[in-house]
Amino acid sequence: MNPDLQLALELADLADGITRAAFRSQDLVVSTKPDLTPVTDADKKVEEVLRARLAGACPADAVLGEEFGSSGPAGARRWIIDPIDGTKNFVRGIPVWATLIALHDEEGKGLVGVASAPVLGRRWWAARGEGAFADGQPIHVSGVRRLEDAQVSYSSISGWPSPEPLLALAGRVWRTRAFGDFWSHLLVAEGAAEVGLDPIVSLWDLAALQVIVEESGGRFTDLAGAARADGGSAVTTNGTLHDEVLAILNRT
Repeated sequence: MNPDLQLALELADLADGITRAAFRSQDLVVSTKPDLTPVTDADKKVEEVLRARLAGACPADAVLGEEFGSSGPAGARRWIIDPIDGTKNFVRGIPVWATLIALHDEEGKGLVGVASAPVLGRRWWAARGEGAFADGQPIHVSGVRRLEDAQVSYSSISGWPSPEPLLALAGRVWRTRAFGDFWSHLLVAEGAAEVGLDPIVSLWDLAALQVIVEESGGRFTDLAGAARADGGSAVTTNGTLHDEVLAILNRT
């Protein structure tokens, strides 16, 4: 196995041990960050443990995490960690959350992506050029070719600056569901949905997902159509429908 992917999977094992034990625990500590989003002691513990493991395994690499920011040398390979993607679900006892782990090369290209959702009992991973997998089985995007036959998953309507583009797309497709967060894009990767949407997100929300979606045969861009995880938004599709989806979402 690719050694970087092997390390990322080891990191996911460490994270799962912490998050599984903390989920729905009576002593979970929840506080509010300056951006008014919740953070738990489990978020912080996961990131601390993964940073410590990375410091020992690959000290020349940099790290970016949601809770503790950037560390390490500029211009180095960089690990990107979201200790709990879906913290609002986590604190409310909803099992749709995951640890996201990615590795970018020196130029910012995604090399490895892992998404581990231990309470759902699911784990997805990919390494560049080696395909995408869920629970050890290869995954691939769907072959749906008509928007009218497509399923769309999105984040909450309130997250959109204006709901009109989302509603316009919803009026064209077969079905919509707000699975949200990481799950929308992984459903695209495994062929259960054709479109995943996030209007406002950060790099740590997307870095792992981009590698998995692209290695599953899908397409990943921001709302402007750039194939980047740091564009502040995300549109994932099975590839066939991507340009049509972007045209609807960007229609004024």
